Amino acid sequence: MIVEQRTYLFHPGGVPRFMQFYTPQIQQMQRDILGNLIGYFTAETGIQNQTVHLWGYDSFEDRLRRRAELAGKEEWRGFLANILPLLVSQESKILLPTAFSPIR
Repeated sequence: MIVEQRTYLFHPGGVPRFMQFYTPQIQQMQRDILGNLIGYFTAETGIQNQTVHLWGYDSFEDRLRRRAELAGKEEWRGFLANILPLLVSQESKILLPTAFSPIR
């Protein structure tokens, strides 16, 4: 298993606007395609105006396939067109669990 950590930094005030676009329908489509949502967070301390989410995949190839399927959805592309102006930066990290990690 691998875990992808995606961090989105928004312009000040952008997180509430992002959440307006991140409707239950968009959330469900993303969960249905990507599969294993481990957690979705906003920052309370430290760097503000960001969301951090963690997604689990069987392998890097599994991640590539699922993300390509999501990118192929017209509704997802419309969502991205709405949120891209709100973003300052995006970061994606692939995390590998250690031998003693409870998430493996």
